[in-house]
Amino acid sequence: MDLELKDKVAIVTGGSRGIGKAVARELALEGADVAVVARSPEPLEAAAQELQELTGRRIIPVTADTGRDQDVRDMVGAVMAAFGRVDILVNCAAQPGGQAPPPRLPEIGDEDFWADINVKVMGYLRCAREVAPLMQQQGWGRIINISGLAARQTGSIIGSIRNVAVVALTKNLADELGPYGINVTVVHPSITRTEKTAEVVARQVERLGVSADEVERRMAEGNSIQRLIDAQEIAYVVAFLASPKSLAINGDVIAAGGGAKRAIHY
Repeated sequence: MDLELKDKVAIVTGGSRGIGKAVARELALEGADVAVVARSPEPLEAAAQELQELTGRRIIPVTADTGRDQDVRDMVGAVMAAFGRVDILVNCAAQPGGQAPPPRLPEIGDEDFWADINVKVMGYLRCAREVAPLMQQQGWGRIINISGLAARQTGSIIGSIRNVAVVALTKNLADELGPYGINVTVVHPSITRTEKTAEVVARQVERLGVSADEVERRMAEGNSIQRLIDAQEIAYVVAFLASPKSLAINGDVIAAGGGAKRAIHY
């Protein structure tokens, strides 16, 4: 299937590693030029060079903290200066969940809570706010927000709050921007294999005294396919949502965690 992404321009925040980097790779392989955005310049520049060599597309690194208004404005300005347009925004810059036990109620302080919300919710809003007028002018755009299945289950107070908020943001934006040809969607990963997974597994092996295979088996117990989803498999979903062929999906949530057991969502 031709996803019709050739020569589209995408911004991928959190693009130096993990799901963000996998998404940037897949969009570029489909023919898009991509601005990868992250806070740390060295790994960001290394990721951009690697992706450009792999895909043959133009990949530019833009250092920005999406928790800051001015950084986001400057980032979008830099992308416009480089490419002259923005067709796709993938919001993926956030503190990853599932790498340590989530804090319990007595452990949650104001600073930790607001830091998380500022990047994952307000950061997503900031980026959408800056690119939406550009997409409106051209009459087309796609905004995909990477959230998480903590929105649908308990166990992480901050994780659930921030991910539910991303869904609410997405639906509001979809209704507001849909008439301008801009679709806004959410992807909910669950535990996903990234560059950090080996480190997480090693810590669990040491703590539990079991094999790495057993740790991974336990990590995948919550999904119906009984194995971890890879970041690249999330990227396939995002690439379709970024395509003109995804027109029928707007304001909706796509769960991409391998099939959560028992619960029915309709």
